[in-house]
Amino acid sequence: MCGIVGAVAQRDVAPILIEGLKRLEYRGYDSAGIAVVTPQAGIRRARVAGKVRALEEALESDPHPGGLGIAHTRWATHGEPSVANAHPHVCRDAIALVHNGIIENHDKLRAAQQAAGHAFHSQTDTEVVVNRVHDYVTAGEDLLAAVQHTIAELEGAYALAVVSREDSERLIVARRGSPLVIGLGIGENFVASDVFALLPVTNRFIFLEEGDVAEVTRESVRIFDENGVSVTRSESLSELSADAAEKSGYRHFMLKEIFTQARAVAETLEGRLENGTVVDDAFGHAAADVFEQVRSVTIVACGTSYHAGLVARYWMEGLAGVPCNVEVASEFRYRKPVVTDGSLFVTISQSGETADTLAALRQATKWGYAHTLAICNVPESSLTRESELVLMTRAGPEIGVASTKAFTTQLVALMLLVVALGKRRALTAEQERTLVAELESLPGKINSVLELNDQIGELAQEFAHKHHSLYLGRGSMYPIAMVGALKLKEISYIHAESYPAGELKHGPLALVDEDMPVIAVAPANDLVEKLKSNLEEVRARGGNLYIFADSAVEVTRQPGITVLNVTSVADAIAPIVYTIPLQLFAYHVAVLKGADVDQPRNLAKSVTVE
Repeated sequence: MCGIVGAVAQRDVAPILIEGLKRLEYRGYDSAGIAVVTPQAGIRRARVAGKVRALEEALESDPHPGGLGIAHTRWATHGEPSVANAHPHVCRDAIALVHNGIIENHDKLRAAQQAAGHAFHSQTDTEVVVNRVHDYVTAGEDLLAAVQHTIAELEGAYALAVVSREDSERLIVARRGSPLVIGLGIGENFVASDVFALLPVTNRFIFLEEGDVAEVTRESVRIFDENGVSVTRSESLSELSADAAEKSGYRHFMLKEIFTQARAVAETLEGRLENGTVVDDAFGHAAADVFEQVRSVTIVACGTSYHAGLVARYWMEGLAGVPCNVEVASEFRYRKPVVTDGSLFVTISQSGETADTLAALRQATKWGYAHTLAICNVPESSLTRESELVLMTRAGPEIGVASTKAFTTQLVALMLLVVALGKRRALTAEQERTLVAELESLPGKINSVLELNDQIGELAQEFAHKHHSLYLGRGSMYPIAMVGALKLKEISYIHAESYPAGELKHGPLALVDEDMPVIAVAPANDLVEKLKSNLEEVRARGGNLYIFADSAVEVTRQPGITVLNVTSVADAIAPIVYTIPLQLFAYHVAVLKGADVDQPRNLAKSVTVE
C-alpha cells in the first residue's frame, strides 16, 4: 500500500527520495509528496495527485535542496485522492510526517485537537498524528520523546517518519502493524517501507520490530522498543541487486514475472529435494519433530495466496491424508475456531506483511494452535520473524500487482509441505519419489506452456470487448479457475466469476448465452469426463467455450468451441502448470484493452492495513 522513503545525508536527498518512490510505485498509490528540511528554509513541501513523475516534474521546476527529507506515495483510505490529502502532512510549518496504516481512534483525537485550536486541512487520519507530535514539541519535548508520547495515544496500525523544522540532522521513525526498514550507509542513513526503495544506495538493512521507535542521523541509529528501552536489532545484507526491480526488456513487469516462473520454481526447489525425498530441514531445524506431531492443518491467507491454500487442501487430504481447513484471514481472525490437538497453523503471504494474515497468526498462538509455519517470499518480513517454521518461496521481487510467480512458487512450497507430512502418513516411498520427480519436471513443463504465448495472444483478441465471463474447473482445478477469474478482472476490469463446473445447473447456467464466454481448464484427470459433460450443458445453451485442455483430452473443435492444447502433465502438479496460460490470457486481454497492467486501478500490491 502506501510507500515511505526517508533520508538524512550530506548530499541533497530529494533525488534519492524520488528514486525510492519510483521503486515503490508497484505497491499502488494515488498521490505522492515530499518534504525536505534545511536550516535556512525550514520545511519545504511538494505534493501532487497522481504519479511520482508529476512530483518529479514539480521539483525540476522548483528544486527542494537539503540533506534531510521524507517522501510518500499514498493509497487512499481516509479521504479521497487529492493534493490536500496527500502526504507529507505538516503542522504549523514546524513538524512534517508521513504515515502508512490506519489510526482507528482518529475521530476522538480530532475532536480533542479541534477543541484545542488545531485547524485541519485534510480528511485523513494522519493529520491528528502530526498535530499531536507538534503539541508535545511545543510543550518542550524533544522530537524523539514527542513521537514516543504520541504513539502511546494511538490505536491502530502505523509506520511513521517524522522531521522537525528545528532539527535538520535527525529523522524519527516508528512502526506498529506496518513494515519499516532502516538502510545503513556511510555518513548517511535511510528509511523505507520496503528494501526495494533503497537498493540503489545500500544493501545493509535493519528491520524494525513491532513497537520500535528509532532515531536516525547521518552517523548513527538508536532504536528503542515499545517500552522505551534501548535495544540492538541485527543488521541484514540484502542479496537483491539494484536492477532486481527492472523490466529487463519486457513490456510490463507482469509479463517478465510470468516468463521467469520456470526459474523461480527451480529456486523454490533448490536444496529442498534429495534422493527422491523432501528435506525436512528446509522448513527449519525443528521441522522433523513438529511434523511428527501434526494431526491436522489450518491454512490462512488472503487474495491469491488464499487460492493457493485451496489447492493445497485437495493435495493435503488426497495425497497426504491429513485433514485440512482453509480460511480467509480477514474472516478467520474474527471468529472462534475449534482447535484440535496437533494442529499446524500455516500462513501464506507474498510480502509477509499482509495485515489480516499477521493478525491471524498472532491470534492463532492465543487460541492454542500447536505449531506455526509461514510460506513467504520476503525473508525479513514480520510473518517469517513471528513464525516457528518458515519456508521461503524464493520467487524474487514481484512488482506487478497481479500475483504470478509468487502464486506458482507458493503452490510448489505447499506441495513440498504436503510431501513432508504425507511421507509420515499416507504416502509410500514410491509415491513420494513420484511426486518429487514431478516437482523436478516443473520448470520444463512451465517453459513448454510459455511457448503458447502467441496463440494465447490471438485468443485474447476475442475478449477485448467482452464485459463478463465464467471460469470453470473441477477438483483441484476449481481454485485455479478462481485464480484465472481474479487475474482477468483485476487487470482488464472484465467481470469474471468462477464456479465448480458441477455447480452450473445450480444457478450459473442461467447466465449462459452467446455473450457470456466460458473458460474451462481441462487436464487429463479422473474428473475430465464429468467436466466435458458440464461443458456440453454450456454449448447446448449457445455459450461459447474456450478450453485449456491436455492434448490427451478429446474435445471436438467446432464453431463455438475453441481448444488450446496444454502440455501433458501429471495430475498432482497440473494446478501449477495450468495457472500459466490463464495468466497469459489475462495479460493479453488487459493489454488489448489498454489497461494499466502493472498498476490496476484501486489496487495495492501489499495490503498492510485492514
